[in-house]
Amino acid sequence: DRKITLEELKGSTFTISNYGTFGATYATPIINTGDIAILGTGKIADRPWVVDGRIEIRKVLPISLTFDHRIIDGAEASRFTSKIKAFLEDPGRIFIESA
Repeated sequence: DRKITLEELKGSTFTISNYGTFGATYATPIINTGDIAILGTGKIADRPWVVDGRIEIRKVLPISLTFDHRIIDGAEASRFTSKIKAFLEDPGRIFIESA
């Protein structure tokens, strides 16, 4: 019946939620019990984007990160989000930076 039980959620620390599959552009995901953070992804859409001083239409994926400030500092969370952005823009980079 494609339902996740509470038992199956135990032991996680981080969740990725894709609310874009429901057509949502942006949302603020709520941390699951026991997790320290959740990354949400919205719907990819064509948006005007400034590239080298010109406006171009680009595919844009909205992402949002909700985290427990008792465990993660805001600056650290910002660096993490920037890394996710860099890897999504250039997936091959993950192999270079993880070596």
